[in-house]
Amino acid sequence: MSAPDPSPSPPAPRAIRWALLGVMLAMLLSMLDNMVVGTAMPTIVRDLGGLEHISWVVTAYTLATAASTPVWGKFGDLFGRKNVYLLAVAVFVAGSALSGAAQSMLQLILFRAVQGIGAGGIAALAFALIGSLVPPRERGRYQGMTASVMAVGTIGGPLVGGFITGHAGWRWAFYVNLPLGALALVWCWFMLRLPASRGKARIDWAGITLMTAVISALVLATTWAGSTHPWGSWQVLGLFGVAVAGVAAFVAVERRVAEPVLPLRIFTGHRNFPLMSVLMLVSGVTMFGCALYLPLFQQTVQGASASDSGLLLLPMMAPVVLVSQIGGRVMSATGRYKLFPVLGTASMTAGLLLLSTMDASTPRALTGCYMALVGVGMGFLTQMVTTIAQNSVEMRDMGAGSAAITLFRTIGGSVGVAVFGSLFNRAVHGGLPADGSGAVHAAALPRAAREAYLHAFVTGTHQIFLVGAVVCAVSLAAALLVKEVPLRGKAEPPSGQAKPGSESEVGAAPEPTSAS
Repeated sequence: MSAPDPSPSPPAPRAIRWALLGVMLAMLLSMLDNMVVGTAMPTIVRDLGGLEHISWVVTAYTLATAASTPVWGKFGDLFGRKNVYLLAVAVFVAGSALSGAAQSMLQLILFRAVQGIGAGGIAALAFALIGSLVPPRERGRYQGMTASVMAVGTIGGPLVGGFITGHAGWRWAFYVNLPLGALALVWCWFMLRLPASRGKARIDWAGITLMTAVISALVLATTWAGSTHPWGSWQVLGLFGVAVAGVAAFVAVERRVAEPVLPLRIFTGHRNFPLMSVLMLVSGVTMFGCALYLPLFQQTVQGASASDSGLLLLPMMAPVVLVSQIGGRVMSATGRYKLFPVLGTASMTAGLLLLSTMDASTPRALTGCYMALVGVGMGFLTQMVTTIAQNSVEMRDMGAGSAAITLFRTIGGSVGVAVFGSLFNRAVHGGLPADGSGAVHAAALPRAAREAYLHAFVTGTHQIFLVGAVVCAVSLAAALLVKEVPLRGKAEPPSGQAKPGSESEVGAAPEPTSAS
């Protein structure tokens, strides 16, 4: 096999945008899915039964996504990111078809796990593909696309889910992924063009096994803690113990193997990568916490319509798209970026502090202003963190690095939702009537009971956003420690190895020949 052209001509921005459209479509499918399915769950339970297992429909998906994300990322580095990404999309589409055809709750849970495995690959490799196509210095031109996908997925999911479930039945919440997934597959197959180089695949099976055990234990512990089992129960503490022991064994294994599934060098090569991991963890905590509890507060306390639950997040998500695009263009034009994580964490801290002051008398317009401040912070962080992290690893580790960053966001969301849920449930439980009816029919309660319930509800949300503000304030220290190194963007001599700060030009990220 002939060696690849050492000086591939970079694709034009228009060609890159066309190629990224297919990648973005698959990302949108995986983001929409959880939101759509969440809206359809009441109908699913009425049809299939199994109410006692309903939480596993979400847990199976989340667990499979988190556990498979780093594996997909490493496989992309070993076998070629394009073909592995296409396989991930195919697995997600197959899981969607099986989930739509499920005849029992057990089948649905199993098929949702298949979907989650595919979603893990989509999440891990989408950003790795962007990193392969676009050097960090030029990444800002395309940040608006990924930010828009995130906004549409968060806002549009409940709306799409409600419409599909109401007009076509819950099975079409899964079947709708089939034509769109097929379109994404065909589009990426023809439009993605990645150069190739010689590569040898050595799979770290021991690392994969240990990492899967650690992630599974951590996700299960944070999912069950405070809901299925108390935080101090032997089940939760045992899972945390398994996670800690697994991490120690995993580090020992990764130091010895030739091709570690999660190379430790990405954490030790440059201090920016572990700092970005912290920021992505905090971003996951904030995003998932706000997406879950802000609409709940607006509907229960401020009287917003549940049918417009997706639109309730618009004041937060619209700034994410706008600020991400502005920040990206400034970064591309100047090559400077340290200011953005600092501004992002500061803005999120301020926004969450203001949200923690809300009560029953806070106008919805003022709530929207506080949400916008959080959205501005997320806009400065979400894509910028990924770009800085990718600029801190070698091209051979682009998939593993992108997967690790994505994993930290998933774990942050899982831990955040568990902690927030525990705080919220503890506060609200004291304000519920003896029969628990306040959780569903607060508006129909007697005045005294309703006021007690709403007070408890406000107290719960106050604690959530206050804890979130403290976490963001701590992450501000991490943002201040970021070292601003030059963003990669210029071509590198053929014999040189791409290193942080000297990545080759657009399209020069070598792909192993086994996937070409």
